[in-house]
Amino acid sequence: MPRSLILILCLSLAACSTLAERQALGPRLAQTAGWRWQVLDGGTFRLAAATAPLTASSRLVVFLEGDGFAYVRPTQPSRNPTPSDPVALRLALAQPRGTPPLDVAWLGRPCQYVSSPACRTADWTGRRYAPEILGSVDAALDQLKRQSGARTLVLVGYSGGGAIAALLAARRPDVAALITVVADLDLDYWTRRDDLSPLVGSLDPAEAAPALGRLPQAHFAGSDDAVVGPDVTRAYLRHLPPGAPARLLVIPGFTHACCWSRDWPALQRQVADLIRAGAVRAAATPPAQRPGPSDTTPSAPAAD
Repeated sequence: MPRSLILILCLSLAACSTLAERQALGPRLAQTAGWRWQVLDGGTFRLAAATAPLTASSRLVVFLEGDGFAYVRPTQPSRNPTPSDPVALRLALAQPRGTPPLDVAWLGRPCQYVSSPACRTADWTGRRYAPEILGSVDAALDQLKRQSGARTLVLVGYSGGGAIAALLAARRPDVAALITVVADLDLDYWTRRDDLSPLVGSLDPAEAAPALGRLPQAHFAGSDDAVVGPDVTRAYLRHLPPGAPARLLVIPGFTHACCWSRDWPALQRQVADLIRAGAVRAAATPPAQRPGPSDTTPSAPAAD
């Protein structure tokens, strides 16, 4: 199926839900699971957040939401980017906490779920990864970290949330690991491949890759993802320095939307070493002593 047709279908499905329904879904999912729903002041923007009951863990795992309902049609931006299905929130809720239990949180993107006088259409279209967007997400991460008492963070980003996670991991020394799921990590490659308008004003994670050369990271891609695809992740990996501790995990049969949250309890086992490794970021080990980026295709896990 052509990429453009798939994109139109995805946008049409998102449009079937009203803004009120979209804004109610996130809080309902979080509160049903016993999580705390809150709104954080990120400076320029306010951001919705949800946290599992805190356990005083030294590590906080934060899931960053995707771009959401950014477009009604490929050439018509939406009036509000709140997602019709908050996949990153579902991933966070599906994350096993284990023993000892992890502290887990979710963070929405600017203008999702909460309004702000600063919100402009460009904030979820061309400038979705702009410095002011990153600044607000960065400030919200600081607040979540203070609330939990954690010393280090693991950032897990879905789709565009993965791009945000990579850009912030490049600037934050407290990030111990980076995990992305179907993320657009090389904007230049992605927009040129699909003949998309350049994201003018956005920062490109691929340009931040040299600063991530010592950060343990794993990147999930779906073999049948017609929106981003494994080739975008491979393009990003080529920007990493030799010896970077990074790996690509291509899941057979998975698309951009299906079936990450359904199978996350099984999928996360493939990155459990990053989620649960020691709390100190492994930045002192010379890159030459680490394995280089790997490209593996594990078997698709069975749904629990």
